[in-house]
Amino acid sequence: MGWVRKKVFQWGASYLTEPLGEYKRLSPQPPELLRRTLQPGDILLVEGDQRVSEIIKFLTQSSWSHAAIYVGDAFPDDTEHERTLRERRFGEDANHLLIEALLEEGVIASPVTKYADYNLRICRPIGLQSEDLSSIVREVRAQLGSHYAVRHVLELARYFFPVSLIPRRFRRKALELGSDLTHEVICSTLIAQAFQNVGFPILPTVTLDRAAPPPKWYERILGRRGPYPARFRKKRTDLVTPRDFDLSPYFEIVKPDIVGLGGFDYRRIQWDRSET
Repeated sequence: MGWVRKKVFQWGASYLTEPLGEYKRLSPQPPELLRRTLQPGDILLVEGDQRVSEIIKFLTQSSWSHAAIYVGDAFPDDTEHERTLRERRFGEDANHLLIEALLEEGVIASPVTKYADYNLRICRPIGLQSEDLSSIVREVRAQLGSHYAVRHVLELARYFFPVSLIPRRFRRKALELGSDLTHEVICSTLIAQAFQNVGFPILPTVTLDRAAPPPKWYERILGRRGPYPARFRKKRTDLVTPRDFDLSPYFEIVKPDIVGLGGFDYRRIQWDRSET
């Protein structure tokens, strides 16, 4: 019955990833603007247009249904032949790549221009050290070609359930059931695991430690800074959603310069007086 289960899953995945056909683009994201703005380690949040995108947005009460990590040209060990193949496949985006996990395709590299026509948000990790960035990129890059094992077709079936009938207090729980599929559909697990492995927080639980001793006098003189007077508890990576990167205080929101003229001045706007 394995081939039957596989066929059913393929049909279900194909149905869920089919575009809905109604998508309102709120802000232009020209390809050159994305290439100019993104930096390695940035998280690109996407407001998707698929059936499963609407489900994820509803369950997480967020605009964002997908997350990808920008790695740029993070393939220094490639041979000349591999670089040639990448350039042939991605063209001018060969040095501007994302790594993402998709329901049907698994973990793949994609050109950044793939999402130029979508509503996006760029989340940049604050103060991420270069050696940790390299570790994160190596980890997600090592997952290229991976496919998540979906053990039961029933894990897929729940995404056909009318999610509007799920009580509000249970919506988050609906994403936790069948963790293998959640990893693949939500797409944030791969990224969250890589960040947490270097000690970079996404959206942890923080408890202040009021009994923490103040810094010593010589530490103040030397400018040394000890651990934070708080306890951080990691969130399970399989429960991290795209929304968490948006809400995290450890990622800054980067707004691209749409006009591309080195700054925004509302006094230079030429308003269209026609009715909208």
